Amino acid sequence: MTPSGVVVGDDGLARPAWAASDPLLRAYYDTEWGMPVRDERGTFERLSLEAFQSGLSWATILRKRPAFRTAFDGFDPDAVAGYGDADVARLLADAGIVRNRAKVHATIANARATVALRADGGLAGLVWSFRPATTPAPRTIDEVPTSSPESRALARELKRRGFSFVGPTTMFALMEAIGIVDTHLVDSHRRGTSGVWTG
Repeated sequence: MTPSGVVVGDDGLARPAWAASDPLLRAYYDTEWGMPVRDERGTFERLSLEAFQSGLSWATILRKRPAFRTAFDGFDPDAVAGYGDADVARLLADAGIVRNRAKVHATIANARATVALRADGGLAGLVWSFRPATTPAPRTIDEVPTSSPESRALARELKRRGFSFVGPTTMFALMEAIGIVDTHLVDSHRRGTSGVWTG
């Protein structure tokens, strides 16, 4: 590990420690995390998974993502918005996902709020409207923020629109995941690769 906290892998590429050892996290870091997601379903899926991650490790969610996608009809907002009591019971009996009643109910409510947002620009458009003028440039993991003025404002707006489990820290994680901010460490091989930010 270098002083900045990156680990140079056997492939010669520098990654933060969290993405350096677990093959699943490494693949996610190298190919997906921080790349732009601008479609409704993709944004809804990631918002939902970030909410389920609250209090858990991201590795846990990532391992369960295929099961989540099956259980929630590929995170199709129209399908999830139509869920009723039988679906809630089905989800709470599904050992492949995180069986948290509050988070299941929140995902269904958030799907309904996502559908309602279509009349006003859509979920992805709303989330991306909170892109800041600049992005952090952390040199160490300790310099990576966990929230921002924009994530706090986004959380407030989503709550106003009927969303839940969308606190400022969760929304900052969403903004990192879908490329709205680039918090790749400066020395990481992924820094500036999203096309949204350079440097």
